[in-house]
Amino acid sequence: MKFVDEAPIIVKAGDGGRGCLSFRREKYIPKGGPDGGDGGDGGSVILRAEVDLNTLVDYRYQRHYRAQNGESGRGRNCRGKGGDDLVLGVPVGTTIIDTDSDEVLGDLTSPGQELIVAKGGFHGLGNARYKSSTNRAPRQTSPGTEGELRNLRLELKLLADVGLLGLPNAGKSTLIRSVSAATPKVADYPFTTLVPNLGVVTLQKYRSFVIADVPGLVEGASQGAGLGVRFLKHLTRTRFLLHLVDMLPPDGSDPLENALVIQNELSNFSPTLARRPRWLVLNKTDLLPEESRLSVCQKLVDDLEWQGPVFFISALTKEGTDKLCNEICDYLDDCRSREAAFPDAAQAERDMQANMQLEAREQIEKLRLQRLQANTAEKEYEDDEDDEGDDDHEVEVVYSP
Repeated sequence: MKFVDEAPIIVKAGDGGRGCLSFRREKYIPKGGPDGGDGGDGGSVILRAEVDLNTLVDYRYQRHYRAQNGESGRGRNCRGKGGDDLVLGVPVGTTIIDTDSDEVLGDLTSPGQELIVAKGGFHGLGNARYKSSTNRAPRQTSPGTEGELRNLRLELKLLADVGLLGLPNAGKSTLIRSVSAATPKVADYPFTTLVPNLGVVTLQKYRSFVIADVPGLVEGASQGAGLGVRFLKHLTRTRFLLHLVDMLPPDGSDPLENALVIQNELSNFSPTLARRPRWLVLNKTDLLPEESRLSVCQKLVDDLEWQGPVFFISALTKEGTDKLCNEICDYLDDCRSREAAFPDAAQAERDMQANMQLEAREQIEKLRLQRLQANTAEKEYEDDEDDEGDDDHEVEVVYSP
């Protein structure tokens, strides 16, 4: 299935039904009073988080959605039937944004959570509502109000506890395959990972966490190079990051320079995400000579002036992965306990995630506009060249026999 993490849609709630103008007419009651009923309320458009969905691909092919209108009222004080709500399923982790105002309407982060994105119109009133001691035969009714019309943008951000960062071929996909049941593509060439992958790491009963792998970054990714930073937004919901560094890159590059590239691109994308807790994971250490392995790794840590946790692993042989996973579980347990005990800590976490997501949207939109301007300028330049070189309209072509 194609992975789609953004989709623009247009939703229209149902209009309210019109009120009825009617008077009671029965045998022996020639002058019955007003009995026009109210109309029905229009249906609303509701988004619901579904665990069975993991992509927004369905919303790429159908973008217009409309709820049912309310029916008009009838005589004998019969009220019109209300319109049915339109419930649209989206993956857990979907953010809903109003395109016209850039307002974040809500985040659907738990299964079954619902959000009304377009409210149905209010019903119209029948003439029975307007009768009074001074107005015994009202001929006044009201139409139902229109349902809300909204242009929305759906953004999917995967829900994970841990996010993986690194250059292409740093071993991120291999690590997920080693510690979970996920089977992302692994190959000896760059950009084998083209879409985010999730893996559930289970150490023992009731002790597990979710790890997310995004496509590798390259130098200049914050300016749109490679696969750009589009998928980095999926890391804005994670608790902390694992920065994987290949200690023996196949292209002969310097691991120190590679680590600095990731740090710079992360800071350019989102300063808040760059301040997120991050652990350094030195991968493929089994390929280094055993007698110099520790000194080489320690030199890299010293040169980076790294202050956080450091792990030496081999994702392929699973050397050091058990220790890493246990440390991750302990850290996540501490985070959850602290947030449960201190509401301020939980609110600070939510504020930080909201700030990261805002910075991510702004950076992605900035890159989109830059790319659009560059394409426009290139097209204008090509058109100018075509006009200068195309002078067939000034030349009479004669074919000689």
